Amino acid sequence: MSIYYAVVARKTTILTKYALYSGNFDEVTNEILRKVDRDGKLTYTHDKYLFHYIASDMITYLCICDEDFPRSKAFAFLSDIMQRFDRQYGTTAKTALPYAMNSDFSKVLQNRMRYYTENPESGTITKVQSEIDDLKQIMVKNIDSLSERGERIELLVNKAEDLTNQSTQFQRQSRDLRRAMFWKNVKMYLLIGGIGFAIFWIILSISCGGIGIPKCR
Repeated sequence: MSIYYAVVARKTTILTKYALYSGNFDEVTNEILRKVDRDGKLTYTHDKYLFHYIASDMITYLCICDEDFPRSKAFAFLSDIMQRFDRQYGTTAKTALPYAMNSDFSKVLQNRMRYYTENPESGTITKVQSEIDDLKQIMVKNIDSLSERGERIELLVNKAEDLTNQSTQFQRQSRDLRRAMFWKNVKMYLLIGGIGFAIFWIILSISCGGIGIPKCR
């Protein structure tokens, strides 16, 4: 049981996201985001995956889980994310550029995804009857109903490619690239300085009567 992917978006503008594995998550979730036109909660089914979302005040909070992941925990996760995101960014999310919150909030998504996946009590500790009844009212649709051309929507998930490890590798590669660029710039500045000094010395030598600059002593 796992949450594979989570995203916070304003309509189809993605503000932040995190994926546990690689896959065509953006392509599929974009089909859902285009159809969100009002506040509410909804679940889409697709093969062995479930897509849950909460839409509130122009912002959509969406996650993709496997079919065995409890819906109550999925919506508890989304409610948790919604509260944290709204508390951190407020109304700035309504005008933010794409991925404006990704550098900071993707870490929150990662941590909360891990918490709700690994903690068996998460999302169920304080469940009251009204919350359970509310869950029953959330409509469940098949994701194929989103396709306007009758084409089947396919979600592809590559579990062999763990993006958590990829993130660490990417950070290491970025650090190595920055270091290489730094030394490349140092060499370039030294070369430019050497050429500048040589030109200066040539001009000085011509003006002062030769390499020994006898006229300028």
